Amino acid sequence: MARANLLGRAVSTTAFRATAMAVAAYLVCAAVIVGLLLWQTNRVLTEQVLETLSAEADLLSAEAKQGDAETLVRAVEARSQSGGPGLYFLADQDGKKLAGNLSRMPPELAGEPAGGVFRYSSDHTDAKKARLGVAIPVALGAGLRLIVGRDIEDQRRFAGEMGTAYLVALGFLSLTGLLAGLVISRLVLRRIEAINVSTRQIMEGDLSQRIAITGANDEFDVLAQNLNAMLDRIEALMSGLREVSDNIAHDLKTPLTRLRNQAEAALRDARGAEACRDGLEHTIERADELIKTFNALLLVARLEAGVLEENAETFDVGRLVGDVAELYEPVAEERGLRLKLDVAEGAKISANRQLVGQAVANLIDNAIKYSAKSVKAGVSATEPEITITLDNLEDAVTITVADRGPGIAAEDRTRVLKRFVRLEKSRTEPGTGLGLSLVQAVARLHGGTVGLADNRPGLRVVLTLPKRLADH
Repeated sequence: MARANLLGRAVSTTAFRATAMAVAAYLVCAAVIVGLLLWQTNRVLTEQVLETLSAEADLLSAEAKQGDAETLVRAVEARSQSGGPGLYFLADQDGKKLAGNLSRMPPELAGEPAGGVFRYSSDHTDAKKARLGVAIPVALGAGLRLIVGRDIEDQRRFAGEMGTAYLVALGFLSLTGLLAGLVISRLVLRRIEAINVSTRQIMEGDLSQRIAITGANDEFDVLAQNLNAMLDRIEALMSGLREVSDNIAHDLKTPLTRLRNQAEAALRDARGAEACRDGLEHTIERADELIKTFNALLLVARLEAGVLEENAETFDVGRLVGDVAELYEPVAEERGLRLKLDVAEGAKISANRQLVGQAVANLIDNAIKYSAKSVKAGVSATEPEITITLDNLEDAVTITVADRGPGIAAEDRTRVLKRFVRLEKSRTEPGTGLGLSLVQAVARLHGGTVGLADNRPGLRVVLTLPKRLADH
């Protein structure tokens, strides 16, 4: 039953139908070609027989004109005794046989002045074993009737054998073609079934499953690679979603609880209206912080979905970086830091100006926040400066922001690019854990990358953006 089911599935596959159609087309072409060859072969043989009969008829007609009837009879008798394929019948005007190796005048030739095909039996063979011949009449005059023919039984047998071989060959080709189709279908079905097994396991919840790659580099391997890349992306998104849920519970529940406690404390405060007013002001401030968090989360989600806030434009990215750094310079000085700017001139890119500016602002803001923490704690023994560098490469630009803060361990550098991820040592600082994830989303939207490295001490973040957006 299982084999029958598998055979039925193999026959119903697209590969089998395509193979069957190819075999059918090939058989039609082969039938036409072989049919033409057989027709041409038969035509050539027929022409050769007719030419031979015409030549022999001309010779006998010439002999009859040069001699008498006896001479013609002897000539026909001599030709009849040769044992070759020649067929002769010479009769007088009454139809009486005078010479030849035919027992009688073929009835098929009666009334046929041009001759034709007939069945005959010679004087020396069984009458039941009739053979096939072709003959033409010879004009002699003097009341004599003569037909000259050739035995074509061998040709007929040859044509029959060729036809049989032709049918056998077509049948063999059909059978082998169908068997090849079944084999190909089985191979294709086996590959597809392997993909189906993996997809069923994935649908059941095992997102770690991947489609096997055979290494043949065929279209199935290309499909498997693309599907595996898609599954990697889906698994990363699902892991990010789980991590986001955990971090939301950790980072948003606390401020919401504090917000509620402050509102409740204001209601219980003995000062009455004045306490309620102070409580409402604090509540509004904290609500604004929460709204900022959700706005940042919404922006990251839009960027990861590939939605641009504005159309892309070509602009001087060096000037943009300089403007953003100028905005943050007073903030840095207030915290005892110095911004050092090293920007290449004439670097232009085609991108979304607002989003790139937001990404640079996030990097500088993070650098100021954590460098100031190290300066305040007296951890950093080096000069408290933040370096902002722009390099103009051949087909891309790199924006590097290096600080002297506590840095990020190598094992955490990939994880901090995800939404709401905050390291334990950073949870005491204000923030949402969306800064670097927004930078990552902006880079991915523009076809760029974000890299984190050790600044010894501190952190160096490199944002790479192509000069031209890729065509979608």
